[in-house]
Amino acid sequence: MNKKFASAVSGGAVLMLVLSGCGGDDGGEKVNAWAKKVCDKWAPELQKVAVASADMKRVSGTTSKPDEVQKTDSAAFQVQSDAYKAMSAAVSSAGAPPTEDGQAAQTAAVQGFEAASKAYADLKTKIDALDPKDQTKFADGLSQMSGAIAEANKGSKEAYAKVTVGDLKKAVESQKGCKVS
Repeated sequence: MNKKFASAVSGGAVLMLVLSGCGGDDGGEKVNAWAKKVCDKWAPELQKVAVASADMKRVSGTTSKPDEVQKTDSAAFQVQSDAYKAMSAAVSSAGAPPTEDGQAAQTAAVQGFEAASKAYADLKTKIDALDPKDQTKFADGLSQMSGAIAEANKGSKEAYAKVTVGDLKKAVESQKGCKVS
């Protein structure tokens, strides 16, 4: 398929690399408890996003048939939409992180993950509307979607960044649930 589309799809993997970083020293007890609460709920969602991204990357090559790309990408977009919605809910239910400006960070992260969820739902709708029988139009449609994919990935990374600053970053990165294998 389209190299530009493949590079945009791999952007989802960037979030996974960010989340798989090594943890630092233990912060305060409240910060660690908050991070554990969030990461325990994020763990299955992060795994789903990683699998969906890998599936999309697998079919983005030139040997994949358009109907296979459409089916795989549509399913992956739905998985990612659901995962980011669940990640938003996890941050929301955990409450504000016990840090300075914790409420603002929580609000921004919830909104960011919700926006990423909506963006992936919109991408699913768009890819479902493409006609895989017309390979040229299908490839053009995928190419036009690459910017939206990059934007959805950017939104999820920015949402993550809102709740991973200072001691909170160390606490989140040290949690097993926030590490993707």
